[in-house]
Amino acid sequence: MFEKILAGLGTVLQDHKIPYMIIGGQAVLLYGEPRLTRDIDITLGVDVDHLEELLGIIEKLSLKPLPQDIQQFVRQTMVLPCLHEETGIRVDFIFSYSPYETQAIQRAKKIMIRNIEVCFASVEDLIIHKIFAGRPRDLEDVRSILVRNPDIDIDYIADWLEQFDASSEENNFLNSFGSIISDA
Repeated sequence: MFEKILAGLGTVLQDHKIPYMIIGGQAVLLYGEPRLTRDIDITLGVDVDHLEELLGIIEKLSLKPLPQDIQQFVRQTMVLPCLHEETGIRVDFIFSYSPYETQAIQRAKKIMIRNIEVCFASVEDLIIHKIFAGRPRDLEDVRSILVRNPDIDIDYIADWLEQFDASSEENNFLNSFGSIISDA
């Protein structure tokens, strides 16, 4: 069922010319160790001003928005969580238009699913997203991705993590990545 939803997303987002990339567990399935995931995370290369257009798109895909007050929730979180009621699969649309996200979407890898091109985050950008999220599951995903993809562009990852460290109070993204690499 994931394939059907992913192909539908690819078709409709392309038809509406909305840049995007699949991130999260679905992208980990492409680059890392297979694991159970019950959702689809999509970074959109547009800001929340495109919410009405997205609401039309999700209706075409038989998705139900989860927040009661959609406008307020999206403006506060930059995320529109939806549910594919037939399957129980959650689909999270993440609004983003930062320079990093714009570049990451341009670098997305096109994967054929049901004869439809679906854009997935590049392996490097998936690692960056996982390091940024920083949860234990995300860091374990990074380890599995590194094992299965030894030829990644470490400099690209390090450059972006260094920039995130410079603009964050935590300043530990690059260190986290370095620790994982040294363990691999």
